[in-house]
Amino acid sequence: MHEELRFDKIPRDGGFRMDGYWVWCGSVVEEPGKGFHMYAARWPKSHPMFEGYLLMSEIVRAWSPVMTGPYRFIEKVLPSGDPRQWCGRMVHNPTILRYGDRYLLYFIGSTYDEEVPAADKIKERKPLLDCIYQRIGIGLAVADTPCGPWRVCARPVLEARTGGWDAAIVTNPAPCLHPDGRIFLYYRSNTPEGLRIGLAVADNPEGPYRRIQDRPVINDYHVEDPFVWHNGVEFNMLAKDISGAITGEANAGVRFVSSDGVAWSVGDPPQGYSKKVVFEDGHSELLGCLERPQLLLDDKLRPKCFFAAAADGPGHFRNAVNTWNIAIPILN
Repeated sequence: MHEELRFDKIPRDGGFRMDGYWVWCGSVVEEPGKGFHMYAARWPKSHPMFEGYLLMSEIVRAWSPVMTGPYRFIEKVLPSGDPRQWCGRMVHNPTILRYGDRYLLYFIGSTYDEEVPAADKIKERKPLLDCIYQRIGIGLAVADTPCGPWRVCARPVLEARTGGWDAAIVTNPAPCLHPDGRIFLYYRSNTPEGLRIGLAVADNPEGPYRRIQDRPVINDYHVEDPFVWHNGVEFNMLAKDISGAITGEANAGVRFVSSDGVAWSVGDPPQGYSKKVVFEDGHSELLGCLERPQLLLDDKLRPKCFFAAAADGPGHFRNAVNTWNIAIPILN
């Protein structure tokens, strides 16, 4: 029952954009009978894209009556702006998960109270950026409705481990609800051999989250940006194939499958999505970036829409002029 995705054509006016902002990530939950809520990251274009997210990324909620959008901005959700909170100044990588009658918003966060050097002071900014990066943890906010209010856990639910393989950072949270109610929280860390995917499991959303083993669950491939779901039979994962060694296309999506969520194998076929996309008008385009994949599932746990961070330009985030969240309907 491997989940090979078949994509429909993309509406030109779909997805989510904001003038004057870099828009990234983008995770959607459906409110039955009302519409669709997207939680995305944004930060002002007055700052360089990559450095800017560390300083000023925030999570916003956008809404659309239809699945593919266009989504319109509703409100800022996080951060609070209080540097005394562990996630008070920067939040990023939102993923929304419905858990019974509650909504779980996972994210990464950090804080700082240092003065930010001007945007053109690249060398002066680097020490602060390094500090913010090293303080990143994975957080959780909980609400009874998609509109909030959101209750943020006072501490990260997962942090980097001194002396562990994941001592550098924990980022790219990918929560997956197991049929037995446990939450499998996948994440990415940096190692000398490349980027690797780890796993921590909790019986309840607030934790504790315990590493399932002392090594990555995906240890042989240079991948990031996992999205994981259980279709009632097995675990499925989409991730970004950074070098293209698995799919043959650098930064395309690779598929992994697993019976237990711990031992993973490459899917057949291995490629989950391409950076080359086709719009409803028949025009095809090779995007500069297509990453941070997220899926909206139907009530039978089948994917029905693909969301991802998209960028124009010749490739890589540093070359982007515009970014947005793209919405691609899936054929069943």
